[in-house]
Amino acid sequence: MAVSSMTGFARAAGSGACWRWVFELKSVNAKGLDLRLRMPTPFDRVETEARARLAKALARGTCFGTLTAQREGMGVEARIDRTVLESIAVAAREAAAKAGLAPPTMDGLLALRGVVETVDATDDEASITAACAGALVSVDEAIAALAAARRREGEALASLLSERLKAIAALVEASDTNPARRPQAVRDRLAESVAALMGSSRGLDENRLYQEAILLAAKSDIREELDRLKTHIGAARALLDEGGPIGRRLDFLSQELAREASTLCAKANDVSLTAQGLELRAQIEQFREQVQNVE
Repeated sequence: MAVSSMTGFARAAGSGACWRWVFELKSVNAKGLDLRLRMPTPFDRVETEARARLAKALARGTCFGTLTAQREGMGVEARIDRTVLESIAVAAREAAAKAGLAPPTMDGLLALRGVVETVDATDDEASITAACAGALVSVDEAIAALAAARRREGEALASLLSERLKAIAALVEASDTNPARRPQAVRDRLAESVAALMGSSRGLDENRLYQEAILLAAKSDIREELDRLKTHIGAARALLDEGGPIGRRLDFLSQELAREASTLCAKANDVSLTAQGLELRAQIEQFREQVQNVE
């Protein structure tokens, strides 16, 4: 499977049953999957299915989905309030008879306010069902386009992460082969330290001093940290080769890499090793920042 990013945008349009619609999807980084959809009436009935399809296609990220719809050829219906018409007609006939006037005509009665009401024509259930089915097709198209966009960005991210892992591995190897870690170099530093202490202090037990120096050298050994760093680098490379929703696991590995690099810096007993450890921490931090974009 390919590596995917959590950011992307897609748009799909469609029409049917006197409706035109546009469905837009936008996704950004998030720790989990958060779907936020907006559907107008009468398309709100497709929201549940749209959520299910998005949840099946995406693993992480905050996804905003908006459907905008417009009814084409909107007609108008005229509705007569028969109760109002009959009551007005009766009252008008009685008033006309008392006044000796001609009875009211139908066109005159229909012109009175409240007798005739104009309303927008409504869709029947069949046309609404057809429009919603068409909207779901556009939802599928937008989801496919969004997934493709996230994969394209994911490919670029995977390349960047691989390069960053290569730089991290090179620094780990440089630290492993640093001349300051050679046994002779360690012995020379210990001998110099012991000689300086013996020359500046009196009453120190020389044997005890050498024992303490050896213990200190053992505590400052970074062999264990280097081995764990190499293991984590290998695991991260395997995840990139595996692909799919690997963002959380990569984030965990980046935290472990940072922890080991910090320990290496703390235990380093040479300036050159400290410098390599600091550069290692900087590269790992950049790796971790990029990992935040991976699904």
